[in-house]
Amino acid sequence: MRRGSAAVVAAAAVIAGTLLPAAPAAAVHGAVPGDFNGDGYRDLVLPVPGAAVEEYGNAPQAGAVVVLYGSANGVSAKSRRQTITEATPSIPGHPFERDRFGTTTATADLNRDGYADLVVGSPDSIAERQVTVIWGSRNGLAKGTRLPLSSSYEDDNGLDVAALSMGSGSKTKILIGGARWTTVFKGPFTSGGSVGSQVQTRTDNAVGSVALGDFNRSGSPDQVAFGALRPELSGSPIMVNHGGTATWTGPLKNGNGLIAATGDVNGDGYADLVVGDPLEPVTPGIDGETGGRVLVYRGSKNGITHTQIPEVITQETTGVPGTGEKGDTFGAALTVADLNRDGAAEIVIGAPYEAVGTAERTGTVTVIPGRRSGALGTGGYSYHQDTTAIPSSNETGDFFGTTLSAGDLNRDGRPELIIGAAGENNGNGAVFTLPGGTSRPTGTGSRVFTLETLGMAQTDGWLGGKGLLRLL
Repeated sequence: MRRGSAAVVAAAAVIAGTLLPAAPAAAVHGAVPGDFNGDGYRDLVLPVPGAAVEEYGNAPQAGAVVVLYGSANGVSAKSRRQTITEATPSIPGHPFERDRFGTTTATADLNRDGYADLVVGSPDSIAERQVTVIWGSRNGLAKGTRLPLSSSYEDDNGLDVAALSMGSGSKTKILIGGARWTTVFKGPFTSGGSVGSQVQTRTDNAVGSVALGDFNRSGSPDQVAFGALRPELSGSPIMVNHGGTATWTGPLKNGNGLIAATGDVNGDGYADLVVGDPLEPVTPGIDGETGGRVLVYRGSKNGITHTQIPEVITQETTGVPGTGEKGDTFGAALTVADLNRDGAAEIVIGAPYEAVGTAERTGTVTVIPGRRSGALGTGGYSYHQDTTAIPSSNETGDFFGTTLSAGDLNRDGRPELIIGAAGENNGNGAVFTLPGGTSRPTGTGSRVFTLETLGMAQTDGWLGGKGLLRLL
């Protein structure tokens, strides 16, 4: 039996009623919870980029984002539900066929008013390859404005988005990945649509994945993106602070990948960089590992250095469940979140092509516990749809673990783990929420959201997003 993992990017929890800054995230990684109405509860973001919009002639795949507002009982599809499309009043633009609004999302309090804001990418938009910010308020997500991208034409802007607010002005950033350009917007941001500055860096044929994190504890977000796809590598070169700064010297010399997440995995106060390299190696032992791998670069007072050698995690690493086999795509999705609340964040890793028993490409999710010292891997554990009490079962092509996120939806101090399965229900997609437990998330009390439970048409909605499936 092959075992694997799926992963997602985490959101910071709400502790003692205080809204912490949302962790860097994107829908390539997973839908990220944020407190959009300021009631102290995180709200669940469910992207549906394949949704049809009936208001405009039933425009197929125009896209939507569904928000389930948190409460003491968590989230429910039956109450406090909001569906946002480009046909929604106060949202700019018009829904066109195959716009795929909601392909990517990120959450942060961009204008520092105490309400989380939602960044939504539409990289396939026929009109402008646009990125929209929808602003939080006491009534939840309200009006939207578009970011003033200066090179929107034929660029797939918004293939990934990341947002992180660490303070006023330029300490708040939005990072946008595209096929030709990576764009960083720096604050101050206003709900009227103004931004502090914009810097673009051209990288043709890029993967488009991005992330933000403070690797040197400077109080300002560092930028992560990936260079052009390279036929001689399993992934793309890793670019740290490659645009909008004066300190960049080139891609990291050791390692490559397709996706990144950030978080403090050893509890030393510095964010660490975690990179997923899920494809098979072109040159075994040099540029990848059979079944996929994850690379961990430690943050420090010097940040992530150009020549740093990462720690490598595979399904052959001691303590990690499963076995690395060709095509597992271990590392195709990532998040970093402190699931057991010990101060050292866990790495959650997605393997949506993993087989379980006879179910091919059904997908699994692996959690690597954070550690204050020593090698990572010890105590690893995994989930799939046959895990006890998860309300589903493993079937071929479910892609469980396509996307993931984490966040405390009921303010009990225990982050929920949120898992997307893009192939569930014949491509309609599904999102699973696993409640936080004493030491880890548990299947007991878990829920599954489908297009049917959200009251939407059953037609290739890709609920939860497609993550990196376009590249696998």
